[in-house]
Amino acid sequence: MRGCSPDRFTICCGASDMLRSLHIENIAVIRQVDVEFYGGLSVLTGETGAGKSIIIDSINLLLGNRVPKEIVRTGAETAVIAAVFEELSDAACDRLTELGFDCADRTLMIQRRMTADGKTQTRLNGQIITQAVQRKIAPYLISIHGQMDSHRLLQKAAHLELLDAFAKPEDAWTDYRAAYAAWREAEKKLSSVTHDESERIRMQEMLRYQLEDIDAAKLRDPDEEERLIRERDRLGNLEKINRQIDLCYRLLAGGEKTDAAGLLRRAENAVRGLSGLIDGADDLAERLAAAGSEIVDVAETVAGFADSDCEDPTARIDRIEGRLDAIAKLKRKYGGSVAAILAFREKAARELEALDCSDEAREQLEKDCRSLRREVDRTAGVLHGIRTRAAGTVVEQVTGALRFLDMPKVRMEVRVTPTEPCPTGADDVEFLIATNPGEPVQPLAKIASGGELSRMMLALRSVLDDRDGATTVIFDEIDTGVSGKTSRKIGLKLRETARGSQVLCVTHSAQIASLADRHYLITKTEKDGRAETAVRLLKGDERVEEIARILGGIRVTDTQRTAAREMIDARDARNPEEDA
Repeated sequence: MRGCSPDRFTICCGASDMLRSLHIENIAVIRQVDVEFYGGLSVLTGETGAGKSIIIDSINLLLGNRVPKEIVRTGAETAVIAAVFEELSDAACDRLTELGFDCADRTLMIQRRMTADGKTQTRLNGQIITQAVQRKIAPYLISIHGQMDSHRLLQKAAHLELLDAFAKPEDAWTDYRAAYAAWREAEKKLSSVTHDESERIRMQEMLRYQLEDIDAAKLRDPDEEERLIRERDRLGNLEKINRQIDLCYRLLAGGEKTDAAGLLRRAENAVRGLSGLIDGADDLAERLAAAGSEIVDVAETVAGFADSDCEDPTARIDRIEGRLDAIAKLKRKYGGSVAAILAFREKAARELEALDCSDEAREQLEKDCRSLRREVDRTAGVLHGIRTRAAGTVVEQVTGALRFLDMPKVRMEVRVTPTEPCPTGADDVEFLIATNPGEPVQPLAKIASGGELSRMMLALRSVLDDRDGATTVIFDEIDTGVSGKTSRKIGLKLRETARGSQVLCVTHSAQIASLADRHYLITKTEKDGRAETAVRLLKGDERVEEIARILGGIRVTDTQRTAAREMIDARDARNPEEDA
């Protein structure tokens, strides 16, 4: 971690992407809230029910979370949440570029609009995006950790994901996934060849029947059905067709004096009688002769349309109908067209070939599976090594942080146990802990209290967030179950984490609030007969008053105000015992 002491568990990172402003309009009890945020540690406090959770929920909606029912403020048609992020990290810019967005100014504006009837639309820098794109960019903007994250620590299934988030074994992951996919595909092929013999025989018989059924029809031309339908229609109108052809031929060149060709010949002869008497008569005669030749050619072409087949048209139609009926039966069984039937046949042939695989081919598949399994084991071993080394580092750093957070006797173990290959690798990962001396390490669910889980989560997230893309981190009531000195230690750790980055913390702890660089108060009042949440940045005595309120009592006393002021003034004066 870039020159940081494991004992102090310092989080070192350069200033990077930051939530600069947040606009919330018509969300639940919020009519309109506009907040400017800054770097360092900021806390958000307020009475229970004031609307702190709504602020966090609104940010989650910007990150792609599902829109809950009735989120839009009663009486409003539209709700809007918008945020501006500045000084985006290289990782965030690279991701935006991959998704097709310009990141030249390292600024991002994201807006989500929701309507009362459940419709939602999200824009990123003015461009409409899908929820999937929202979720792809979200990890590079904000990391939110709340009580649910602490409860998630109790689930063993989450431990592998957390360890990989620290280890970041991208290259090893790529190699393993490729090897695992190839091995599983080969196993699938081998299974299809060597599955239950009786089932194999049944499938072979069925496929052979289907192939014989299709082949008996001797289908070759995908357009055969359409061609037969056209021929049937022609034969059904054969008498009409021949009658019209005969009439056309007789009118054009039927050998009668009044047919078109005869009339043109008479006209040609008449014009030729004018040769030498009228200029151009010969040219006209030639034109009439050419027209006569064209008429005769058309007449002969038309005559060629007449059906000369000696077969009885009725018999031919019967044969066509029989063929069409055979095709229709195959369509009902194998597809909606001749092309679909032929495609079905090709697929069935491939499946039969696989089932008829020879012993030699089966042996080759078995050999391939063994070879691919060795590659899976090799890449899984690389992944296991990375995880094992990362586990040691996680234990060292998290233990150091927990000791600072008033868990001085804590012992932690990240157990990485080899297992059979699966999509996530060949490792079973579990976090174990012992909070008291002399006790063996056990699963978190068996021994960790709420306060211990909160500190464990803070320690883990501090380690992980040092490696995450997002440098804006939100802790939602991370102080649950702790108080007094421990609460101050958590505040110091949050403040340390916020150096060079941006940390927002929703808290009920006066100790944590007094250590913040900025303090925001969330209040809920009644306006025009309706509840309305507001957020404002506290200054001077306002901050003293709020911390005094948190310290307790029905009414804020001068004693509490004095204590609050002393806590704020002492935030930079660190007690050596706090470093222990």
